[in-house]
Amino acid sequence: MLEVEAIDAFYGEAHILHSLSLHLGPGEVLALVGRNGAGKSTTLKAIMGLVPPRRGRIVFEGKPITGLPPHRIARLGIGYVPEDRRVFRDLTVAENLEVGRRPPADGRRAWTPDRLFELFPNLAERRRHRGAEMSGGEQQMLSIARTLMGNPRCLLLDEPSEGIAPVIVEDLARAIVELKGEGLSILLSEQNLAFAAAIADCAAVIEKGEIRYEGAFSAFMADPTIRERYLAV
Repeated sequence: MLEVEAIDAFYGEAHILHSLSLHLGPGEVLALVGRNGAGKSTTLKAIMGLVPPRRGRIVFEGKPITGLPPHRIARLGIGYVPEDRRVFRDLTVAENLEVGRRPPADGRRAWTPDRLFELFPNLAERRRHRGAEMSGGEQQMLSIARTLMGNPRCLLLDEPSEGIAPVIVEDLARAIVELKGEGLSILLSEQNLAFAAAIADCAAVIEKGEIRYEGAFSAFMADPTIRERYLAV
């Protein structure tokens, strides 16, 4: 589904990602975990074309996407939910969803507001409320739902559980498991290991812009040495 092969990414002259490689399979959830500043968000931005890699290549469904602008990558079927959510604060929930609407490119069942209200009941109750009137957790749900209106086949989620009440985190985990059941491939950057463990098949540990471990999430959680080496503060 998605192959990232030995990419280097920079902010100006600051070298952030170093020959980073990872692989996401069809219908798989891969959690990218690591300390603050390790390069998690930059990895997602590089895939989305927001921080174009200077070296290496990225392939989506067999097609090279390295160097393409973000809007073309989105049209190919990759959806991106940024850490800061970026909902339209002056638009209602229903209007925010309409902004993201695009027909599916592969004949799959399209995401509609009604389907998304089933997935996120909190949004159904607040469909006429403006984005500015919603909690951080509700805004996160709305940001994911708006991205799904574009009918992506691969979803990039940047820190979806950060700063959100535990009850909303549980709702998000349930929704992501349902999305996985729909066949969506998901790459998420995440620091909440309990949340990631509830949804992820695989873990990739990033440190100083390099992947140090990649394998089954259950094996990662069973090895305290890896967690202590790469995640302990």
